[in-house]
Amino acid sequence: MNSIAIYTDLDGTLLDHRDYSHTAADGWLRRLEGRGIPVIFTTSKTRAELLLLRRELHNRHPFIAENGAAVFIPEDDALDPPPDASLRDGYWVKTFVPGRSHWLALLERARERFDGLFRTFHDMSPDELAACTGLSPAQAALAAAREYGEPVQWLGGASRRDAFVTELERLGARVLRGGRFLHVSGACDKGRAMLWLNRRLAAASPPTTIALGDSQNDVAMLEAADHAVLIRSPAHPFPEIRSGVNLVRTSASGPDGWVEGVAKVIEDIEASRG
Repeated sequence: MNSIAIYTDLDGTLLDHRDYSHTAADGWLRRLEGRGIPVIFTTSKTRAELLLLRRELHNRHPFIAENGAAVFIPEDDALDPPPDASLRDGYWVKTFVPGRSHWLALLERARERFDGLFRTFHDMSPDELAACTGLSPAQAALAAAREYGEPVQWLGGASRRDAFVTELERLGARVLRGGRFLHVSGACDKGRAMLWLNRRLAAASPPTTIALGDSQNDVAMLEAADHAVLIRSPAHPFPEIRSGVNLVRTSASGPDGWVEGVAKVIEDIEASRG
């Protein structure tokens, strides 16, 4: 019988959209850990942010950072070392895109047409970043420690935003829309990273995947999973998911919706297995 692996977005999903609390999900996180079901953070957050959160939640599993730009597998994990990953700071790291400096250079080129209409994390001080994210200045500094892409705060209207995205795509970037920011990087997404990692969790019989998210940048992951959970957002409507996906939409938002979705899908999986 296949095991289960849970791939979860964080902001607006496991973490509350407004205050980043995970308290409502803590009991289920402990229950899943006790059952040997890994909860794999799959997020736009940086490695620095995720290392801190993993310590806080006693999570020792692999994680996927910056919208699928890189997968980090602990060196002491039971997994065999991936042949296409490099060892760095105690983790096997699989990267899918060039580093941050490449994308900052593209954004500088885009300023020629869109100057004054956007700010990058690189542009902002920790205090400015804290003001637009709700994070503390210390947390904002961790969020600014990008390695594989760059978040952008859009300051203009929708039509100019669409033209901005088109220009970045012409320059070779891929732009994902998150709950608060546009994420500028390369040809990576959470779904591709999830599939790469899942093949390495148990090569003979990869785990059944449950994916949870609330935003457009979660769609690739949700559509690639065996079971998908869309978490209701207080800030935006559900993103569009292609037909045929084994999908649950929650009535609650944030960590309450996360618990609702996880409980429902695991109950369905166990019922189907008899």
